[in-house]
Amino acid sequence: MIALLTGRIDQVEEGSCIIDVNGVGYLVAASSRTLAALPAPPAIARLLIETQVREDAIQLFGFLDAAERGWFRLLTTVQGVGAKVALSLLSALSTAELARAIGAGEQASLTRAAGVGARLAARLITELRDKVGALPTASTPFIVPAGSVADDVLSALLNLGYKRPEAQGALARVLDRLGPGASIDAAIRDCLKELAR
Repeated sequence: MIALLTGRIDQVEEGSCIIDVNGVGYLVAASSRTLAALPAPPAIARLLIETQVREDAIQLFGFLDAAERGWFRLLTTVQGVGAKVALSLLSALSTAELARAIGAGEQASLTRAAGVGARLAARLITELRDKVGALPTASTPFIVPAGSVADDVLSALLNLGYKRPEAQGALARVLDRLGPGASIDAAIRDCLKELAR
C-alpha cells in the first residue's frame, strides 16, 4: 500500500493532481483545499496517501496533513459516504468546521457539500457525533480561558448534559455574535437556543 508520495507536481486539475516520483506519474484525487495548497508545477510536494484497492481499480487519495486523512477515513465508514462524497465534504468544510458542524448537529453546514442531502447529513451527525472529539483538526482549537465568561458558560452547558463538542460549537457561535462583553446569563440563554435547534 502507498502511504506517502514525495515528488514533482506535474499538473493540477479539478479534483486531482499528478505527482511525478522518479519518472512515474501517480494520479492522486484530493479535496479542493489540498489542491489549492499545493505549490505550482513543477515544484516538489509531499502528500499523505490513502490507497483504496478495488477489483477494477487502485485509487490514491492525497492529503496535506494527518487530520484531513483521519477525517477522510472516518467519513468513509458511514454508509452512503464513498471517497467522492468524503472529498466533497473536505472541500466544502475544513476539519475544524466539520467537527463543529457534526458536534453541534448543523445539517445545513454539511449539505453545502456536493452529494450530501438532508438524510445523509442526519446520518453523518448520528453516526459520528460521539467520535469527532478523538480526531485532530488542522486549525486552532477552541480555547476557553479559565475563569472567563466562556469558561463559566461552557461549565454550565456541560453540567446540563451537553457533550463538549456541541457545547463548544454553540458557545463559539454565540460569542462571535454577542462579542467579548457578553454576560453569562445572555450567553447561556443564547447557547441553549442554539442547542435546541
